[in-house]
Amino acid sequence: MPYAPVLGTLCYLLDADRVLLIHREGRPDDVHLGKYNGLGGKVEPDEDVVSAIVREVREESGLLIEMPRLRGTVSWPGFGAGGEDWFGFVFVADAWSGDLLSENPEGRLEWVPLSRLLSFDLELWPGDRYFLPLVFDESVEQFHGVMPYRDGVPQSWAVSVTPAGRAPGGA
Repeated sequence: MPYAPVLGTLCYLLDADRVLLIHREGRPDDVHLGKYNGLGGKVEPDEDVVSAIVREVREESGLLIEMPRLRGTVSWPGFGAGGEDWFGFVFVADAWSGDLLSENPEGRLEWVPLSRLLSFDLELWPGDRYFLPLVFDESVEQFHGVMPYRDGVPQSWAVSVTPAGRAPGGA
């Protein structure tokens, strides 16, 4: 069977030493219930991943992000509630316009100190702790990882990292 994952986007909006997260507490049937997460969602059939993340951030926060920067990708086999495979494009953005919503149907939006995000006092998906440091590490140009899940728990983590300043295909 060919690998046909759900395509998703995830974006972390940066404001100095803070990052915008959603605390998913809005829908009792939400697989993400109680967790903090970046903004994002599924890629629609008629859009590219950049258009998808711009749309998702606007829908979830009221903000129009400018020039989102792709930090990496993560393949999550078995991540979905029914064991579906997901493939995510992870972005950061530090420029936007508009008025920030305080909440949306999925939960409350919060500016969280970056130091707290990388600590262990926020309820995140267990696998987020593997890739989040790479998202904010300026010595990393991009990362591309695979994190198989079973029953909501990551089973392993493998990643390829391109260091910043290294030309593609170069030595």
